[in-house]
Amino acid sequence: MAWQAYPLPQARKPEKGSGVFRLTVRNAMAHLDSAVKEECLREDLKFYFMNPCEKYRARHQIPWKLGLQILKIVMVTTQLVRFGLSNQLVVAFKEENTVAFKYLFLKGYSGVDEDNYSCSVYTQEDAYESIFHVMNQYHRLKNVSLGTLSYGENEENKIGLKVCKQYYKKETMFHANETLNIDSDTETDCTHLDLQALSRPQDWKSSSFFRLEFYRLLQVEISFRLRGIDLQRILSRELPDCYIFQNTIIFDNKAHSGKIKIYLDSDAHIEECKELNISGSVQKNTQYVLVFDAFVIVICLASLILCTRSIVLALSLRKRFLNFFLEKYKRRVCDADQWEFINGWYVLVIISDLMTIIGSILKMEIKVKNLTNYDLCSILLGTSTLLVWVGVIRYLGYFQKYNVLILTMQASLPKVLRFCACAGMIYLGYTFCGWIVLGPYHNKFVALNTVSECLFSLVNGDDMFATFAQIQQKSIMVWLFSRLYLYSFISLFIYMILSLFIALITDSYDTIKKYQQNGFPETDLQEFLKGCSGREGYQTEPSAFLSSICCLRRKESDDHLILTN
Repeated sequence: MAWQAYPLPQARKPEKGSGVFRLTVRNAMAHLDSAVKEECLREDLKFYFMNPCEKYRARHQIPWKLGLQILKIVMVTTQLVRFGLSNQLVVAFKEENTVAFKYLFLKGYSGVDEDNYSCSVYTQEDAYESIFHVMNQYHRLKNVSLGTLSYGENEENKIGLKVCKQYYKKETMFHANETLNIDSDTETDCTHLDLQALSRPQDWKSSSFFRLEFYRLLQVEISFRLRGIDLQRILSRELPDCYIFQNTIIFDNKAHSGKIKIYLDSDAHIEECKELNISGSVQKNTQYVLVFDAFVIVICLASLILCTRSIVLALSLRKRFLNFFLEKYKRRVCDADQWEFINGWYVLVIISDLMTIIGSILKMEIKVKNLTNYDLCSILLGTSTLLVWVGVIRYLGYFQKYNVLILTMQASLPKVLRFCACAGMIYLGYTFCGWIVLGPYHNKFVALNTVSECLFSLVNGDDMFATFAQIQQKSIMVWLFSRLYLYSFISLFIYMILSLFIALITDSYDTIKKYQQNGFPETDLQEFLKGCSGREGYQTEPSAFLSSICCLRRKESDDHLILTN
Protein backbone atom coordinates (compact mmCIF):
# COMPACT_ATOMS: atom_id res chain seq x y z
CA MET A 1 0.00 0.00 0.00
CA ALA A 2 1.57 3.19 -1.14
CA TRP A 3 2.01 6.02 1.24
CA GLN A 4 0.13 9.24 0.33
CA ALA A 5 0.99 12.68 1.67
CA TYR A 6 -1.70 13.93 3.98
CA PRO A 7 -2.36 17.62 3.37
CA LEU A 8 -1.79 19.74 6.51
CA PRO A 9 -4.61 22.10 7.46
CA GLN A 10 -3.88 25.67 6.45
CA ALA A 11 -4.77 28.70 8.50
CA ARG A 12 -7.80 30.41 7.23
CA LYS A 13 -7.32 33.96 6.16
CA PRO A 14 -9.71 36.25 7.93
CA GLU A 15 -12.37 37.42 5.63
CA LYS A 16 -13.15 41.07 5.39
CA GLY A 17 -16.00 41.99 7.59
CA SER A 18 -15.41 39.11 9.99
CA GLY A 19 -14.83 39.67 13.72
CA VAL A 20 -11.27 38.31 13.58
CA PHE A 21 -10.29 40.76 10.86
CA ARG A 22 -11.71 43.70 12.79
CA LEU A 23 -9.89 42.60 15.96
CA THR A 24 -6.57 42.27 14.15
CA VAL A 25 -6.90 45.70 12.59
CA ARG A 26 -7.95 47.22 15.94
CA ASN A 27 -4.90 45.72 17.70
CA ALA A 28 -2.59 46.96 14.98
CA MET A 29 -4.06 50.45 15.12
CA ALA A 30 -3.88 50.45 18.93
CA HIS A 31 -0.23 49.42 18.80
CA LEU A 32 0.42 52.05 16.14
CA ASP A 33 -1.34 54.73 18.20
CA SER A 34 0.66 53.74 21.30
CA ALA A 35 3.88 53.97 19.34
CA VAL A 36 2.85 57.35 17.95
CA LYS A 37 2.11 58.68 21.46
CA GLU A 38 5.44 57.36 22.73
CA GLU A 39 7.33 59.03 19.90
CA CYS A 40 5.46 62.29 20.42
CA LEU A 41 6.26 62.20 24.12
CA ARG A 42 9.93 61.59 23.36
CA GLU A 43 10.06 64.53 20.99
CA ASP A 44 8.29 66.82 23.47
CA LEU A 45 10.68 65.80 26.23
CA LYS A 46 13.67 66.27 24.00
CA PHE A 47 12.46 69.70 22.99
CA TYR A 48 11.71 70.69 26.58
CA PHE A 49 15.27 69.97 27.76
CA MET A 50 16.88 71.91 24.88
CA ASN A 51 18.49 75.28 25.51
CA PRO A 52 17.08 78.40 23.77
CA CYS A 53 19.57 78.30 20.89
CA GLU A 54 18.82 74.63 20.14
CA LYS A 55 15.09 75.34 20.22
CA TYR A 56 15.53 78.12 17.72
CA ARG A 57 17.54 75.87 15.38
CA ALA A 58 15.04 73.05 15.81
CA ARG A 59 11.71 74.83 15.36
CA HIS A 60 12.68 78.47 14.81
CA GLN A 61 11.11 79.37 18.15
CA ILE A 62 12.23 82.83 19.19
CA PRO A 63 13.78 82.73 22.72
CA TRP A 64 11.55 85.39 24.25
CA LYS A 65 12.49 84.55 27.83
CA LEU A 66 16.20 84.82 27.07
CA GLY A 67 15.74 88.23 25.47
CA LEU A 68 13.56 89.41 28.34
CA GLN A 69 16.10 88.26 30.92
CA ILE A 70 18.91 90.14 29.18
CA LEU A 71 16.77 93.28 28.93
CA LYS A 72 15.64 92.86 32.54
CA ILE A 73 19.23 92.63 33.79
CA VAL A 74 20.03 95.98 32.20
CA MET A 75 16.82 97.65 33.38
CA VAL A 76 16.85 96.33 36.95
CA THR A 77 20.54 97.12 37.45
CA THR A 78 20.04 100.67 36.16
CA GLN A 79 17.04 101.11 38.45
CA LEU A 80 18.98 99.80 41.44
CA VAL A 81 21.96 102.08 40.82
CA ARG A 82 19.72 105.15 40.61
CA PHE A 83 17.81 104.21 43.74
CA GLY A 84 21.03 103.31 45.57
CA LEU A 85 22.50 106.74 44.92
CA SER A 86 19.28 108.34 46.14
CA ASN A 87 19.15 106.13 49.24
CA GLN A 88 22.76 107.01 50.08
CA LEU A 89 21.76 110.67 50.25
CA VAL A 90 18.93 109.82 52.66
CA VAL A 91 21.11 107.75 54.98
CA ALA A 92 23.95 110.26 54.88
CA PHE A 93 21.57 113.12 55.73
CA LYS A 94 20.20 111.23 58.75
CA GLU A 95 23.64 110.27 60.04
CA GLU A 96 25.10 113.74 59.58
CA ASN A 97 22.19 115.29 61.45
CA THR A 98 22.61 112.80 64.31
CA VAL A 99 26.27 113.77 64.64
CA ALA A 100 25.33 117.45 64.47
CA PHE A 101 22.78 116.98 67.27
CA LYS A 102 25.43 115.38 69.47
CA TYR A 103 27.75 118.34 68.98
CA LEU A 104 24.90 120.80 69.54
CA PHE A 105 23.25 119.34 72.62
CA LEU A 106 25.88 117.24 74.43
CA LYS A 107 28.31 119.33 76.41
CA GLY A 108 31.90 118.22 75.92
CA TYR A 109 31.15 115.72 73.15
CA SER A 110 34.47 114.62 71.65
CA GLY A 111 33.18 113.24 68.36
CA VAL A 112 33.67 109.60 69.35
CA ASP A 113 31.08 107.60 71.28
CA GLU A 114 32.12 105.78 74.43
CA ASP A 115 31.08 102.15 73.90
CA ASN A 116 27.30 102.26 73.22
CA TYR A 117 26.73 105.71 74.74
CA SER A 118 27.84 109.15 73.61
CA CYS A 119 29.60 110.58 76.67
CA SER A 120 29.52 110.56 80.47
CA VAL A 121 29.79 112.80 83.54
CA TYR A 122 31.19 112.07 86.99
CA THR A 123 30.19 115.02 89.22
CA GLN A 124 26.93 116.65 90.19
CA GLU A 125 28.10 119.96 88.79
CA ASP A 126 28.85 118.39 85.39
CA ALA A 127 25.45 116.68 85.43
CA TYR A 128 23.61 119.98 86.04
CA GLU A 129 25.68 121.78 83.41
CA SER A 130 25.00 119.06 80.84
CA ILE A 131 21.24 119.18 81.45
CA PHE A 132 21.10 122.97 81.31
CA HIS A 133 23.31 122.96 78.20
CA VAL A 134 20.66 120.96 76.33
CA MET A 135 17.97 123.47 77.23
CA ASN A 136 20.06 126.51 76.33
CA GLN A 137 21.09 125.06 72.97
CA TYR A 138 17.49 124.19 72.14
CA HIS A 139 16.41 127.76 72.87
CA ARG A 140 19.27 129.18 70.76
CA LEU A 141 18.85 126.60 67.97
CA LYS A 142 18.36 128.98 65.05
CA ASN A 143 21.34 131.07 66.14
CA VAL A 144 23.82 128.21 66.56
CA SER A 145 22.76 125.54 64.06
CA LEU A 146 24.26 125.38 60.58
CA GLY A 147 21.41 123.26 59.20
CA THR A 148 17.94 124.09 57.94
CA LEU A 149 16.32 123.20 61.27
CA SER A 150 13.18 124.49 62.92
CA TYR A 151 11.09 123.56 65.95
CA GLY A 152 8.61 120.72 65.67
CA GLU A 153 5.43 119.99 67.57
CA ASN A 154 5.18 117.03 69.93
CA GLU A 155 2.26 114.62 70.41
CA GLU A 156 0.32 117.33 72.24
CA ASN A 157 0.88 119.82 69.39
CA LYS A 158 3.20 121.85 71.59
CA ILE A 159 6.61 123.28 70.79
CA GLY A 160 9.22 122.91 73.48
CA LEU A 161 11.13 120.47 75.67
CA LYS A 162 9.69 117.65 77.73
CA VAL A 163 11.85 116.82 80.75
CA CYS A 164 11.15 113.70 82.83
CA LYS A 165 13.03 112.38 85.84
CA GLN A 166 12.65 108.90 87.28
CA TYR A 167 13.31 108.12 90.97
CA TYR A 168 13.04 105.28 93.40
CA LYS A 169 9.80 106.01 95.18
CA LYS A 170 11.17 106.29 98.72
CA GLU A 171 14.69 106.13 99.98
CA THR A 172 16.19 107.04 103.32
CA MET A 173 19.91 107.01 104.02
CA PHE A 174 21.34 107.05 107.52
CA HIS A 175 24.96 108.17 107.41
CA ALA A 176 25.71 107.16 110.98
CA ASN A 177 25.34 103.42 110.63
CA GLU A 178 25.42 103.42 106.80
CA THR A 179 22.00 101.82 106.41
CA LEU A 180 19.82 102.36 103.36
CA ASN A 181 16.07 101.81 103.07
CA ILE A 182 14.80 101.56 99.49
CA ASP A 183 11.33 101.13 98.00
CA SER A 184 11.83 99.30 94.71
CA ASP A 185 8.82 101.04 93.15
CA THR A 186 9.66 103.96 90.89
CA GLU A 187 7.95 107.24 90.15
CA THR A 188 8.27 109.58 87.18
CA ASP A 189 7.80 113.32 87.24
CA CYS A 190 7.64 115.36 84.01
CA THR A 191 7.46 119.02 83.03
CA HIS A 192 7.12 120.89 79.73
CA LEU A 193 9.15 123.98 78.91
CA ASP A 194 8.10 126.05 75.92
CA LEU A 195 10.20 128.69 74.19
CA GLN A 196 8.81 131.45 76.36
CA ALA A 197 9.74 129.60 79.57
CA LEU A 198 13.18 128.77 78.21
CA SER A 199 13.81 132.47 77.59
CA ARG A 200 13.86 132.96 81.38
CA PRO A 201 16.64 130.57 82.54
CA GLN A 202 16.75 132.03 86.06
CA ASP A 203 13.20 130.83 86.71
CA TRP A 204 13.48 127.19 85.63
CA LYS A 205 17.04 126.71 86.90
CA SER A 206 15.97 127.70 90.41
CA SER A 207 12.78 125.63 90.37
CA SER A 208 12.44 122.64 92.70
CA PHE A 209 12.01 120.31 89.74
CA PHE A 210 15.70 120.60 88.86
CA ARG A 211 16.92 119.89 92.38
CA LEU A 212 18.00 116.32 91.73
CA GLU A 213 18.42 113.76 94.49
CA PHE A 214 21.18 111.74 92.91
CA TYR A 215 21.20 108.96 95.53
CA ARG A 216 17.78 107.80 94.32
CA LEU A 217 17.78 109.20 90.79
CA LEU A 218 17.47 106.60 88.03
CA GLN A 219 17.49 108.75 84.91
CA VAL A 220 16.65 112.13 83.40
CA GLU A 221 15.07 112.13 79.94
CA ILE A 222 14.81 115.19 77.69
CA SER A 223 12.81 114.83 74.47
CA PHE A 224 11.97 117.29 71.70
CA ARG A 225 11.19 117.40 67.99
CA LEU A 226 12.93 119.27 65.21
CA ARG A 227 12.13 119.73 61.53
CA GLY A 228 14.63 119.66 58.70
CA ILE A 229 14.73 119.61 54.90
CA ASP A 230 17.20 117.82 52.66
CA LEU A 231 18.03 120.38 49.99
CA GLN A 232 20.89 118.43 48.41
CA ARG A 233 18.35 116.28 46.50
CA ILE A 234 17.50 119.32 44.38
CA LEU A 235 21.01 119.12 42.91
CA SER A 236 20.15 115.57 41.79
CA ARG A 237 17.01 116.80 40.02
CA GLU A 238 14.76 115.28 42.67
CA LEU A 239 12.12 116.63 45.01
CA PRO A 240 13.55 117.35 48.49
CA ASP A 241 12.54 115.37 51.58
CA CYS A 242 11.25 116.96 54.76
CA TYR A 243 12.16 115.30 58.06
CA ILE A 244 10.89 115.19 61.61
CA PHE A 245 13.65 114.35 64.09
CA GLN A 246 12.42 112.86 67.36
CA ASN A 247 15.39 113.46 69.66
CA THR A 248 15.72 111.86 73.08
CA ILE A 249 18.62 112.54 75.47
CA ILE A 250 18.90 110.23 78.48
CA PHE A 251 21.12 110.75 81.52
CA ASP A 252 21.38 107.18 82.86
CA ASN A 253 22.17 106.74 86.57
CA LYS A 254 20.63 103.30 87.10
CA ALA A 255 23.94 101.72 88.10
CA HIS A 256 24.67 104.38 90.77
CA SER A 257 28.35 103.73 90.15
CA GLY A 258 29.41 107.37 90.18
CA LYS A 259 29.20 107.56 86.38
CA ILE A 260 26.16 108.93 84.53
CA LYS A 261 26.03 107.75 80.92
CA ILE A 262 24.52 110.14 78.39
CA TYR A 263 22.67 108.72 75.38
CA LEU A 264 21.30 110.64 72.40
CA ASP A 265 18.84 108.89 70.11
CA SER A 266 17.57 110.62 66.97
CA ASP A 267 14.72 108.92 65.12
CA ALA A 268 14.12 110.51 61.70
CA HIS A 269 10.79 110.31 59.86
CA ILE A 270 10.22 111.59 56.34
CA GLU A 271 7.05 113.56 55.67
CA GLU A 272 5.58 115.46 52.78
CA CYS A 273 6.94 118.95 52.35
CA LYS A 274 4.10 121.46 52.62
CA GLU A 275 3.97 124.71 50.68
CA LEU A 276 7.13 123.92 48.75
CA ASN A 277 7.58 125.69 45.42
CA ILE A 278 10.52 124.59 43.27
CA SER A 279 11.20 125.92 39.78
CA GLY A 280 13.28 124.17 37.18
CA SER A 281 13.35 120.70 35.61
CA VAL A 282 12.76 118.72 38.81
CA GLN A 283 9.16 117.81 37.98
CA LYS A 284 10.04 116.69 34.45
CA ASN A 285 12.89 114.52 35.73
CA THR A 286 10.49 112.90 38.23
CA GLN A 287 8.09 112.00 35.42
CA TYR A 288 10.87 110.38 33.41
CA VAL A 289 11.88 108.26 36.40
CA LEU A 290 8.27 107.16 36.97
CA VAL A 291 7.95 106.13 33.31
CA PHE A 292 11.17 104.14 33.57
CA ASP A 293 9.94 102.35 36.72
CA ALA A 294 6.64 101.55 35.02
CA PHE A 295 8.53 100.04 32.08
CA VAL A 296 10.53 97.88 34.52
CA ILE A 297 7.27 96.62 36.01
CA VAL A 298 5.94 95.72 32.54
CA ILE A 299 9.14 93.83 31.69
CA CYS A 300 9.01 91.89 34.97
CA LEU A 301 5.33 91.09 34.48
CA ALA A 302 6.05 89.67 31.03
CA SER A 303 8.94 87.61 32.42
CA LEU A 304 6.74 86.42 35.30
CA ILE A 305 3.97 85.30 32.94
CA LEU A 306 6.34 83.45 30.59
CA CYS A 307 8.14 81.64 33.41
CA THR A 308 4.88 80.71 35.13
CA ARG A 309 3.56 79.38 31.82
CA SER A 310 6.70 77.28 31.35
CA ILE A 311 6.32 75.76 34.82
CA VAL A 312 2.65 74.94 34.20
CA LEU A 313 3.47 73.31 30.87
CA ALA A 314 6.36 71.42 32.48
CA LEU A 315 4.03 70.01 35.13
CA SER A 316 1.65 68.90 32.37
CA LEU A 317 4.52 67.19 30.54
CA ARG A 318 5.64 65.58 33.79
CA LYS A 319 2.16 64.16 34.33
CA ARG A 320 2.13 62.70 30.80
CA PHE A 321 5.52 61.07 31.34
CA LEU A 322 4.56 59.61 34.73
CA ASN A 323 1.33 58.14 33.37
CA PHE A 324 3.09 56.69 30.33
CA PHE A 325 5.89 55.17 32.40
CA LEU A 326 3.45 53.63 34.86
CA GLU A 327 1.28 52.25 32.07
CA LYS A 328 4.09 50.76 30.01
CA TYR A 329 6.68 49.66 32.60
CA LYS A 330 4.35 49.13 35.58
CA ARG A 331 6.51 51.15 37.99
CA ARG A 332 6.91 54.70 39.21
CA VAL A 333 9.53 57.15 38.05
CA CYS A 334 12.24 57.93 40.61
CA ASP A 335 12.12 61.23 42.51
CA ALA A 336 15.25 62.58 40.82
CA ASP A 337 13.60 62.30 37.38
CA GLN A 338 10.42 63.90 38.66
CA TRP A 339 12.34 66.90 39.97
CA GLU A 340 14.00 67.33 36.56
CA PHE A 341 10.74 68.85 35.33
CA ILE A 342 10.77 71.54 38.03
CA ASN A 343 13.18 74.15 36.72
CA GLY A 344 14.63 75.87 39.77
CA TRP A 345 15.86 78.75 37.63
CA TYR A 346 12.30 79.62 36.69
CA VAL A 347 11.31 79.64 40.36
CA LEU A 348 14.25 81.96 41.02
CA VAL A 349 13.17 84.27 38.22
CA ILE A 350 9.56 84.33 39.47
CA ILE A 351 10.68 85.29 43.00
CA SER A 352 12.97 87.96 41.54
CA ASP A 353 10.18 89.36 39.35
CA LEU A 354 7.75 89.55 42.26
CA MET A 355 10.29 91.36 44.44
CA THR A 356 11.17 93.75 41.60
CA ILE A 357 7.50 94.57 40.94
CA ILE A 358 6.77 95.25 44.61
CA GLY A 359 10.02 97.20 45.04
CA SER A 360 9.35 99.28 41.92
CA ILE A 361 5.85 100.16 43.15
CA LEU A 362 7.30 101.26 46.49
CA LYS A 363 9.98 103.24 44.68
CA MET A 364 7.34 105.06 42.62
CA GLU A 365 5.38 105.87 45.78
CA ILE A 366 8.55 107.15 47.43
CA LYS A 367 9.31 109.23 44.37
CA VAL A 368 5.98 111.04 44.57
CA LYS A 369 6.37 111.31 48.40
CA ASN A 370 3.41 109.08 49.28
CA LEU A 371 5.64 106.60 51.15
CA THR A 372 8.98 106.93 52.93
CA ASN A 373 10.06 103.35 53.57
CA TYR A 374 13.47 103.47 51.92
CA ASP A 375 14.79 100.45 53.83
CA LEU A 376 12.09 97.99 52.68
CA CYS A 377 12.36 99.23 49.10
CA SER A 378 16.15 98.88 49.09
CA ILE A 379 15.92 95.32 50.50
CA LEU A 380 13.43 94.28 47.79
CA LEU A 381 15.30 95.87 44.90
CA GLY A 382 18.71 94.73 46.15
CA THR A 383 17.64 91.11 46.64
CA SER A 384 15.84 90.99 43.30
CA THR A 385 18.94 92.30 41.50
CA LEU A 386 21.04 89.69 43.28
CA LEU A 387 18.71 86.92 42.06
CA VAL A 388 18.69 88.34 38.53
CA TRP A 389 22.47 88.21 38.30
CA VAL A 390 22.60 84.76 39.90
CA GLY A 391 20.18 83.63 37.18
CA VAL A 392 22.80 84.47 34.56
CA ILE A 393 24.64 81.34 35.70
CA ARG A 394 21.89 79.29 34.07
CA TYR A 395 22.90 80.45 30.61
CA LEU A 396 26.60 79.92 31.33
CA GLY A 397 25.67 76.38 32.37
CA TYR A 398 24.89 75.52 28.74
CA PHE A 399 28.65 75.37 28.20
CA GLN A 400 30.40 72.38 29.76
CA LYS A 401 33.40 74.32 31.05
CA TYR A 402 31.18 76.80 32.90
CA ASN A 403 28.76 74.18 34.20
CA VAL A 404 31.17 72.71 36.76
CA LEU A 405 30.22 75.23 39.46
CA ILE A 406 26.50 74.51 39.23
CA LEU A 407 26.93 70.73 39.14
CA THR A 408 29.38 70.80 42.05
CA MET A 409 27.02 72.90 44.16
CA GLN A 410 24.11 70.57 43.38
CA ALA A 411 26.11 67.46 44.22
CA SER A 412 27.70 68.78 47.41
CA LEU A 413 24.71 70.63 48.88
CA PRO A 414 23.08 67.68 50.72
CA LYS A 415 26.37 66.58 52.26
CA VAL A 416 27.33 70.13 53.18
CA LEU A 417 23.98 70.76 54.91
CA ARG A 418 24.29 67.59 56.99
CA PHE A 419 27.87 68.48 57.90
CA CYS A 420 26.90 72.05 58.87
CA ALA A 421 24.10 70.73 61.08
CA CYS A 422 26.63 68.69 63.08
CA ALA A 423 29.28 71.42 63.17
CA GLY A 424 26.63 73.96 64.15
CA MET A 425 25.99 72.16 67.43
CA ILE A 426 29.66 72.55 68.40
CA TYR A 427 29.62 76.18 67.25
CA LEU A 428 26.57 77.00 69.39
CA GLY A 429 28.23 75.37 72.39
CA TYR A 430 31.28 77.59 72.03
CA THR A 431 29.03 80.62 71.51
CA PHE A 432 27.09 80.17 74.75
CA CYS A 433 30.23 79.27 76.71
CA GLY A 434 32.15 82.34 75.51
CA TRP A 435 29.21 84.65 76.23
CA ILE A 436 28.78 83.43 79.81
CA VAL A 437 32.45 83.28 80.81
CA LEU A 438 34.18 85.98 78.75
CA GLY A 439 31.30 88.46 78.36
CA PRO A 440 32.16 90.61 81.41
CA TYR A 441 35.86 90.77 80.43
CA HIS A 442 35.88 91.14 76.63
CA ASN A 443 34.06 93.60 74.36
CA LYS A 444 33.61 91.00 71.62
CA PHE A 445 31.75 88.63 73.94
CA VAL A 446 29.23 90.98 75.56
CA ALA A 447 26.25 89.64 73.53
CA LEU A 448 25.39 86.42 71.75
CA ASN A 449 25.39 88.01 68.30
CA THR A 450 28.80 89.62 68.83
CA VAL A 451 30.19 86.30 70.14
CA SER A 452 28.95 84.52 67.02
CA GLU A 453 30.45 87.20 64.77
CA CYS A 454 33.76 87.06 66.64
CA LEU A 455 34.00 83.27 66.37
CA PHE A 456 33.10 83.36 62.67
CA SER A 457 35.90 85.89 62.14
CA LEU A 458 38.33 83.60 63.95
CA VAL A 459 37.34 80.69 61.69
CA ASN A 460 38.28 82.86 58.70
CA GLY A 461 41.56 83.90 60.33
CA ASP A 462 40.57 87.52 61.00
CA ASP A 463 41.58 89.62 64.02
CA MET A 464 43.13 86.74 65.97
CA PHE A 465 45.78 88.65 67.89
CA ALA A 466 43.35 91.41 68.90
CA THR A 467 40.93 88.82 70.28
CA PHE A 468 43.69 87.32 72.42
CA ALA A 469 45.11 90.68 73.51
CA GLN A 470 41.88 92.45 74.51
CA ILE A 471 40.96 90.06 77.30
CA GLN A 472 41.16 91.83 80.66
CA GLN A 473 43.60 90.23 83.11
CA LYS A 474 41.55 91.01 86.22
CA SER A 475 41.00 87.33 86.92
CA ILE A 476 43.81 84.82 86.38
CA MET A 477 41.31 81.96 86.21
CA VAL A 478 39.27 83.65 83.47
CA TRP A 479 42.45 84.63 81.60
CA LEU A 480 43.67 81.01 81.58
CA PHE A 481 40.22 79.79 80.54
CA SER A 482 40.17 82.29 77.66
CA ARG A 483 43.43 80.86 76.32
CA LEU A 484 42.16 77.30 76.51
CA TYR A 485 38.83 78.38 74.96
CA LEU A 486 40.36 80.28 72.01
CA TYR A 487 43.14 77.77 71.26
CA SER A 488 40.73 74.82 71.29
CA PHE A 489 38.17 76.61 69.10
CA ILE A 490 40.72 77.72 66.51
CA SER A 491 42.40 74.32 66.38
CA LEU A 492 39.12 72.42 66.11
CA PHE A 493 37.39 74.60 63.51
CA ILE A 494 40.30 75.66 61.31
CA TYR A 495 42.41 72.51 61.28
CA MET A 496 39.64 69.93 61.38
CA ILE A 497 36.10 71.13 60.66
CA LEU A 498 37.00 73.65 57.96
CA SER A 499 39.34 71.16 56.29
CA LEU A 500 36.62 68.51 56.25
CA PHE A 501 34.19 71.06 54.84
CA ILE A 502 36.53 71.83 51.96
CA ALA A 503 37.16 68.11 51.45
CA LEU A 504 33.42 67.49 50.95
CA ILE A 505 33.25 70.08 48.19
CA THR A 506 36.50 68.83 46.63
CA ASP A 507 35.16 65.27 46.58
CA SER A 508 32.00 66.42 44.80
CA TYR A 509 34.11 68.36 42.29
CA ASP A 510 36.26 65.32 41.53
CA THR A 511 33.14 63.21 41.07
CA ILE A 512 31.69 65.71 38.60
CA LYS A 513 34.95 65.82 36.64
CA LYS A 514 34.95 62.02 36.34
CA TYR A 515 31.35 62.06 35.20
CA GLN A 516 32.17 64.65 32.55
CA GLN A 517 34.98 62.45 31.25
CA ASN A 518 33.28 59.04 31.49
CA GLY A 519 29.62 60.02 31.30
CA PHE A 520 26.97 60.66 33.91
CA PRO A 521 24.87 57.79 35.33
CA GLU A 522 21.76 57.38 33.23
CA THR A 523 18.35 57.64 34.82
CA ASP A 524 15.02 56.32 33.56
CA LEU A 525 14.28 59.64 31.90
CA GLN A 526 17.61 59.72 30.03
CA GLU A 527 17.24 56.12 28.88
CA PHE A 528 13.78 56.92 27.58
CA LEU A 529 15.11 59.94 25.68
CA LYS A 530 17.68 57.72 23.93
CA GLY A 531 14.96 56.46 21.68
CA CYS A 532 14.47 59.91 20.19
CA SER A 533 15.90 60.47 16.74
CA GLY A 534 18.02 63.38 18.02
CA ARG A 535 18.19 67.06 17.39
CA GLU A 536 18.78 66.55 13.69
CA GLY A 537 15.34 65.05 13.39
CA TYR A 538 13.87 68.47 14.02
CA GLN A 539 15.94 70.16 11.37
CA THR A 540 15.30 67.83 8.39
CA GLU A 541 12.21 66.18 6.98
CA PRO A 542 11.33 63.05 9.01
CA SER A 543 11.70 59.78 7.17
CA ALA A 544 10.04 57.35 9.52
CA PHE A 545 6.35 56.63 9.21
CA LEU A 546 5.68 57.21 12.92
CA SER A 547 7.48 60.53 12.88
CA SER A 548 5.39 61.63 9.91
CA ILE A 549 2.18 60.73 11.66
CA CYS A 550 3.39 62.40 14.87
CA CYS A 551 4.18 65.63 13.10
CA LEU A 552 0.93 65.43 11.14
CA ARG A 553 -1.07 65.00 14.33
CA ARG A 554 0.64 67.95 15.90
CA LYS A 555 -0.14 70.18 12.97
CA GLU A 556 -3.79 69.23 12.95
CA SER A 557 -5.14 68.84 16.47
CA ASP A 558 -2.56 68.28 19.19
CA ASP A 559 -0.84 71.63 19.40
CA HIS A 560 -1.57 71.76 23.10
CA LEU A 561 0.80 68.83 23.58
CA ILE A 562 3.81 70.77 22.31
CA LEU A 563 5.56 72.18 25.34
CA THR A 564 7.90 75.11 25.01
CA ASN A 565 10.49 75.85 27.64
